[in-house]
Amino acid sequence: MKKVIVTTVASLLLVTANIGMAAGDAAAGKAKSAVCAGCHGTAGISANPLWPNLAGQHDAYLVKQLKAFRGGSRTDPMMSPMAKPLSDADINNLAAHFSSLK
Repeated sequence: MKKVIVTTVASLLLVTANIGMAAGDAAAGKAKSAVCAGCHGTAGISANPLWPNLAGQHDAYLVKQLKAFRGGSRTDPMMSPMAKPLSDADINNLAAHFSSLK
């Protein structure tokens, strides 16, 4: 029983640490998001149904998708080149910004 409790607590600590490490700066993300506005809208709401709304998406989801575009495991003629030059900090900041929007 003690082993299960210790393992559970250790797992929760690791998850909490990972969430903290992925947290970005929403203000920096807003400054970086100007280029995103052309397709995804200035408030993260796309005017075109072909492009997804980013406002209110979970930050972990946005990080995962941007890293997939950057790394090439997910490809799109528009998004892949946009994500390629982004640093991990840029991605975390963009995710923090868009996830903070309603």
